[in-house]
Amino acid sequence: MNERLHYIDWLRVLAFVTLILFHCAVPFVEHYTWEINNKETSAWITRIIWWLHQWRLPLLFFIAGVGVRFSLRRRTIASFFGERFVRLFIPLAFAIFFITPIQVYFEWLQKGRINTSYLDFYPSVYEIIPYPDGSFTWSHMWFVAYLFVFTILLLPIFSLSKVKWFNRFKAFLNKIFSLPIIHLLLAVPFVFFFYGLYIDWPEQGSLINDWYVFVTSMTFYFFGYVLSAIPAFWEGCKKHRRLFLGIAMLLAIALMWKYYWNWEFNQPTEQDDNLYLYGFLNAFHIWTIILSAIGYTMKYLNFSNSYLSYLNTAVYPFYIMHQAVIVTSGYYVLQWQVGITIKLFVLILICTSTIWVLYHFLIRKTVVTRVLFGMKWNPRSKTKSVAVP
Repeated sequence: MNERLHYIDWLRVLAFVTLILFHCAVPFVEHYTWEINNKETSAWITRIIWWLHQWRLPLLFFIAGVGVRFSLRRRTIASFFGERFVRLFIPLAFAIFFITPIQVYFEWLQKGRINTSYLDFYPSVYEIIPYPDGSFTWSHMWFVAYLFVFTILLLPIFSLSKVKWFNRFKAFLNKIFSLPIIHLLLAVPFVFFFYGLYIDWPEQGSLINDWYVFVTSMTFYFFGYVLSAIPAFWEGCKKHRRLFLGIAMLLAIALMWKYYWNWEFNQPTEQDDNLYLYGFLNAFHIWTIILSAIGYTMKYLNFSNSYLSYLNTAVYPFYIMHQAVIVTSGYYVLQWQVGITIKLFVLILICTSTIWVLYHFLIRKTVVTRVLFGMKWNPRSKTKSVAVP
């Protein structure tokens, strides 16, 4: 575990690619109001998106936790926090004032709330009135905001990695993780988080009063940090990858059949047997997807090449920009009198090509833009750590 884990880099890249494709498809989802929405929706896209929605961000939080362990190997706690401030808080602040406002502008334009130019709209951001009443929002950057808060809260625990006696637990943990049942039992906390928090605090991304997402996401982040130090956990994921994938597929089929196919489970208002069953199935569904994803990337993607090096550096700037590009271009594309398939394909093409041009020819070229988009400011620096977020 001392060398760079190329399979984690591949997993991170694939997870962010999935996230971008996810947001390109969201305008066509039923029963959901996004920043921009197509008049016609697709039941198939809805089912796929709802399935992806369950595990895409838990996987990213877990990977970010792995990155913490490797970053701390070569930094003091103080320098680690300083690096996280530069790579998380600065891009977050920059995005709030210069990227997410255009998403609000086109959302309000489509909904008929405003009918002005962007130059007339933009000063409203500095009124600091939180969205949806105002235009001040972190939008998709809530993921980065949560990571930054989690880092602050878990800093005392992270500091234990510098204490030698703490490493004595590793032998015991390596022993118990030789059994696949131990891997599976780590899903149990997420079952109880769902039972205790989901109804009163559903998904919001608002940090305040978002306890279900907050607690579960921080736990995935924490698990990534702790489990990254246990070789037996990773070897178990690789060895039992077929078992974990089989369980994940069975649970996905059960969830699709009972809940997602006809959209019979959206937001329950009271605890009942239906809620308990969903919470149990979905917690193990999410966790076994993460376990199997680790196992298969370890088996087949534990290598590096020039493509991985380029993509691993690019995914964070891509993430920061992607939703603004989708919403801006989508406002016009969704007005076309063509089918959903063509619109979706065009959105994906515009999003990826536009962001790549901005990244390749502008963002990675200067120190200022690299810092604003969360990249290492020295492009020649070499590191063995897993990048975050």
